[in-house]
Amino acid sequence: MKNLTKVTGFILISLSDHPNNLHLLFVVFFLIYVLTVIINFLIIIFIFTDSRLHNPMYFFLGNLAFIDVSYSSVTAPRLLVDLLTKNHSMSLPACTTQLFFFIYLAGAELFLLSAMSYDRYIAICHPLHYSQIMSWTVCTQMAFGVWVLGFVYSLVHTLFSLRLTFCRPNTIHNFFCDLPHLFQISCTDTFINVLVALIVGGSFGIGAFSITFIPYIHILSTILKIQTKHGKLKAFSTCTSHLTVVFIFYGSIIFIYFVPTTSNLFTQVVTVIYTLITPLLNPLIYSLRNKDLKAALRRTLHVDRKIPVNVRGNKAQSLFRRIQFRRLHLSFP
Repeated sequence: MKNLTKVTGFILISLSDHPNNLHLLFVVFFLIYVLTVIINFLIIIFIFTDSRLHNPMYFFLGNLAFIDVSYSSVTAPRLLVDLLTKNHSMSLPACTTQLFFFIYLAGAELFLLSAMSYDRYIAICHPLHYSQIMSWTVCTQMAFGVWVLGFVYSLVHTLFSLRLTFCRPNTIHNFFCDLPHLFQISCTDTFINVLVALIVGGSFGIGAFSITFIPYIHILSTILKIQTKHGKLKAFSTCTSHLTVVFIFYGSIIFIYFVPTTSNLFTQVVTVIYTLITPLLNPLIYSLRNKDLKAALRRTLHVDRKIPVNVRGNKAQSLFRRIQFRRLHLSFP
């Protein structure tokens, strides 16, 4: 009967039990989180303030940067507190709140990657009609749909999770609350929850997956029809950053939720990559391969303030005249 006692809180498994490792992990994850926040907010500021970046692609990229900051903030601060204070307990309301925002932002990123894929499809396959199809009204509606779908997706899972009750042992083998871990420690029959997860997650996931990858069939077909090698590379370079982010995102999901493993350490390592490393990699991937963002950075830091040719010529002529005047002045007593 002791094991069937209902609990209202959970114990999270730490990433390490060694005190020295805890301090090292705190420093590493703190730096990762700070860099994630700074880099993503810099991208948002560049996109918002630089008029040359006011187009649909960077509009969606700004949304992605905001999602990455929020997504990382759902798990990172709590993880840092646990590493610093060694307090691994979490109440049921806090766990439910974290679960809601984690699923919400993960779902929003899933649908946003689909919207970005559609944007690349229109830009490459229908370039002459790009400005008409991807108008600001359409982009705003797509972004609004991304956030609404993410909210609905998370709300369904969170509401059904409220029917679960939990008994001892109440240990979650991870550093944050997620649905599979709650299913494992629940003393309620989880058949309905698993069924809802399969139906809702399957329908939303397959839909987002199709919208993300099917356009690339047409994109690849269009690129192969380009005659010059330079044109092919230029067209494909506009998609490589997005494809890299997509593969990292979907690869992490597959390893966490679909690849069976008995190693808690492996699960935690992949989860760290999924929740902490990916939000840092996404802006770096887009920034390192994007000339417009690097140019915006140089303009912001005033690195590329070069003197125009005509201005340099005028300054040179003015300096030459001053020298001639001084020589003329010195030649007379």
